[in-house]
Amino acid sequence: MPYWKLYYHFVWGTKNRLPLIDSVFEPELSRVIAAKAQDMSGFVHAIGGTEDHVHFAVSIPPKIAPAKFIGDVKGNSSHYVNHVIKPDFEFHWQDEYGVFSFGEKNLSAVVKYIQNQKQHHADGTLIAAMEQMDER
Repeated sequence: MPYWKLYYHFVWGTKNRLPLIDSVFEPELSRVIAAKAQDMSGFVHAIGGTEDHVHFAVSIPPKIAPAKFIGDVKGNSSHYVNHVIKPDFEFHWQDEYGVFSFGEKNLSAVVKYIQNQKQHHADGTLIAAMEQMDER
């Protein structure tokens, strides 16, 4: 196996940015996202978000394209919500997502930003570039 250190910050929202992620199932949704990433040989650094979007810091091996990785994570997690957590619920992710690469020296800052998502949104201390999910 080759040596690698690749760091990505993904961000994606619920379909139409509806507030579908409630506090009751958010921890289980995060566990499902992390489990799928680990199944794909990813290393999870942080997961956080609000009721309408998710931020995810992860290292993934170079053999997996970021688009394939996030497509599988999003597909698996929405399927889980619709079939296990809330079978009578229509939960969907938007097609778009943002992905940002960063270096190891920025890992702690990215993790802190992700872990404090709710507070950043409440206080208006967002970093606009780290919130972008589509071309503007």
